Amino acid sequence: MSRKALTEKVAELLRSSRLAVALTGAGLSVESGIPAFRGSQGLWDRYDPLEYAHIEAFRADPKKVWEMLAELGGLVERAQPNAAHRGLARLEEMGYLRAVITQNIDALHQRAGSREVIEFHGNGQRLICLGCGRRYAQDAVALGTLPPRCSCRGVLKPDVVFFGEPIPTEASEKALAYCRRCDLLLVIGTSAVVAPASHLPLIAKQQGARVVEINLERTHLSDTVADVVLETSASQALNDILEFLGR
Repeated sequence: MSRKALTEKVAELLRSSRLAVALTGAGLSVESGIPAFRGSQGLWDRYDPLEYAHIEAFRADPKKVWEMLAELGGLVERAQPNAAHRGLARLEEMGYLRAVITQNIDALHQRAGSREVIEFHGNGQRLICLGCGRRYAQDAVALGTLPPRCSCRGVLKPDVVFFGEPIPTEASEKALAYCRRCDLLLVIGTSAVVAPASHLPLIAKQQGARVVEINLERTHLSDTVADVVLETSASQALNDILEFLGR
């Protein structure tokens, strides 16, 4: 089936859906200048996740991890929502999409206009103290000396989920509830290999939902879970889908 025909099929699935949800990953923000974690040019090609992204690695050497985070933070700070973020916000505005469950920590969905966003892995715009649990807006904390510290002198870390940490309870419960209730799940820009986020497409499928995968490269979902696979960029796919829906 041609990409045009597949795109039209996705548009029809959205049109006929009673509750559609999107699950997004790092691939969605690549066009905004934020590197993905896996695949060619992925962040984990340059930084070993066990050295930089595990909570025990952070506790052992927060300064080392913060130096990597400072580099990534500069990219996130300069990033702007791209056409895919805006496209998902437009689908929500049109009534075709109920919510976005995102593994991203860049807040670009909200900046693009999406209202119902479940941040499965937290939000990089906040910091949390490992000592007392106090939270700060990142722009209220000077990063001239690393690691930054709380007023209690505890080390601050981004309020995001590192490997070895649990998913925030509220985000986990909301994401599971949506995946159990939806009849259409759009999986966009994620390799869906990191648990527990990787379980969400399976849960939706087991409850009878149709699953659409939009990725530049095929993943394990392509041949096991997805009903429709669009091998293209997220922005191209969303623009084409909106064009079909606008007819």
